[in-house]
Amino acid sequence: MEDIIQKAWIELEKESLFFSYLRMNFDSIKSDSVRTIKVSITPQAKFRIMYNSKKLENLGLRITKGLLKHEIYHIIYGHIFIKPKSKKEKGIWDLAMDAAINQYITELDALAEPLDVMIAEGHAPDNEFFFVTAPINLLNKTAEEYYKYIINFLEDHKMADLEEVIENREKNADSHDFNSEIPEEMALDIVSEFITQAYDRSKENLPDGVEMAISIMAQKPKMNWKTLLRRFFGSSIIIEKYRTLMRPNRRYENQPGWRSEMGPNVAIVVDTSGSIIEEEYNAFFSEIESISKNLGGKVTLIQADNKIQNIMTYQRGIWKELILKGKGSTDLQPAIDYIEESIRPEGVIVFTDGWVEMPIIKRRALFVLPKNYNPQFFNECTEYYGKSSVLLLK
Repeated sequence: MEDIIQKAWIELEKESLFFSYLRMNFDSIKSDSVRTIKVSITPQAKFRIMYNSKKLENLGLRITKGLLKHEIYHIIYGHIFIKPKSKKEKGIWDLAMDAAINQYITELDALAEPLDVMIAEGHAPDNEFFFVTAPINLLNKTAEEYYKYIINFLEDHKMADLEEVIENREKNADSHDFNSEIPEEMALDIVSEFITQAYDRSKENLPDGVEMAISIMAQKPKMNWKTLLRRFFGSSIIIEKYRTLMRPNRRYENQPGWRSEMGPNVAIVVDTSGSIIEEEYNAFFSEIESISKNLGGKVTLIQADNKIQNIMTYQRGIWKELILKGKGSTDLQPAIDYIEESIRPEGVIVFTDGWVEMPIIKRRALFVLPKNYNPQFFNECTEYYGKSSVLLLK
C-alpha cells in the first residue's frame, strides 16, 4: 500500500514530467526524528527524503504534496548551498528562501502571509498550517533579493531585528540545515546536472518557478576558484585579515578595526568575437564573478575580438550592467600585448571558445573554454602552456 509520501510524488508527477525525472534521483525513508520532511545527499550521490509519516498523514495529501515540492525547490534553487554566518543571519535567510519558493507552490501559498506583513507584525511561519510568501509588490525574486529586502525593511522601519520571529520559527519548523555526505563542489555538480537533464526532458510541461530556478543554477560557478586560484598563483593568493589598533573600528570606539592584505592582481580577457554565443557569455561571467569573490586582488577585465573593445576594473555584480562590445573576427594578441606592456598583472586568464590563433603570453596563463570549444586550440594550449593551463566548463 502506498504511503503518504508516495502519493504526494504521484500527484507531483501528474502536475509535470519534470518531477517524474527528478524522482529517479530520490530515495525515501520514514523517520520520527524529523518534524515533517528533510533532505540530504547520500554517498551514492542520491537525494534522500526523510519524512515523518504519521505527521504527514495528519496534515493530509495536499499539504504533504506542497511540503515535498517545497523541499525539492530548495534544492533546485540552490538554497542548500547558502551558508549563513550567524543565528540572526540564518533566520533572515530562512524567511527569504521560503518566500522565494512558496509563491510558486499553490498548496502553501494559499496558506501564506506576505513577507512584509509577517515581518511588520512579528509573525513566524510554522510550515504546517501557516507559511510565508513573497510580498505582493515584489514577486518572482530570488532568495538573495528577499534577504536584502528584509534587511532594508528593518532599517527603513527602524526595527532592531527579527529575534522573536526567528525564535518562533525555530520552535515550529524543520531546520533548513542540509546534510551532505559528499563534498559541496560535487553536490553542486550533481544538483546542476540532474536539474538540467530533467528540464531538457520536460520543457513543454514545466511547473511554475522552474524556469527561474534553472536561470539561477546556470549563474552558479562550475569551478572551485578558491582552489584553482591558489594553484595558479601559489601562496600569493592567501589574503590575511587581522585586527589592528592602527585602523579604528567604525562601529565601536576604542576597539581595533580590520585590515586585509590584498591578493594578487589578474587580467581577464573575454573573447567578444562573433563566434561566442549568449549561453557562453553567461557561463563565462558566472566564473568571472567567482574569481572576483575569491581573488582578493585587482581584476582588470578586457573585452576583445580582433582589437581591444573595453578595459575596466571588474567588481562583483558589475556583470548585470555590463554591455558587451565586439562581435567581429578574433585576434586576442593585441589585448595580450597591451596587458603585458601596460597592466603587468601576476597572471592572465582568457575566456574564449578557442576559434582563434593561440596568443603568446609571457606571464602565468590560464585558458577557460566552454563546452563547444575548438579541440585544436585545446591541444595547442596544453602542448605550449601545459595540461594545467586549460579549464573546460561543463
